[in-house]
Amino acid sequence: MENSGGITASLQGRYASALFDLASEQGKTSAVEGDLEKLGEAVAVSPDLAALIRNPRVTREAAAAAMGNLATALKLSPLTQNFLGVLAGNRRLAVLPNIVRAFAAIAAAQRGEVSAEVTSAHPLSDAQIKALSAKLKEREGKDVKLKATVDPAILGGLVVRVGSRQIDSSIRTRLNTLANAMKG
Repeated sequence: MENSGGITASLQGRYASALFDLASEQGKTSAVEGDLEKLGEAVAVSPDLAALIRNPRVTREAAAAAMGNLATALKLSPLTQNFLGVLAGNRRLAVLPNIVRAFAAIAAAQRGEVSAEVTSAHPLSDAQIKALSAKLKEREGKDVKLKATVDPAILGGLVVRVGSRQIDSSIRTRLNTLANAMKG
């Protein structure tokens, strides 16, 4: 399997690539991808979990036990559970959120997809998401997997991030640009 050099050059990219290779060999790529999405969400919504994986004072054994309990509670596959044990044993749990993103990017590339993050001030309807997905597919030339988030701070419009490119049509950015222009 071939990955872009940017992903596999990083620490999290090497872990994600190794996990992707193992999951591919076992035919469990989609299961592991789902497991990692659950883990990413758990870290994002739980400040305690985020603090635990970043705390250097937590011993390898305690981290492995905590991750084992979490894996059982989330009903993760054995491959993902073993992977978490490896991360805990190597004291690499702090990069877990980055591994989740790198694995998703590798899996999407393998499927011929592009991932895009869309931030809006209000939740988008299914029709809006479908229309945006179609426009992005036309622009990128590949299927686009959208992840929509809501951030009222942008006031209106959209912020679309595809890979390293960002399209910012938010009202907040437009107002900031106008304010800077008025300052002279």
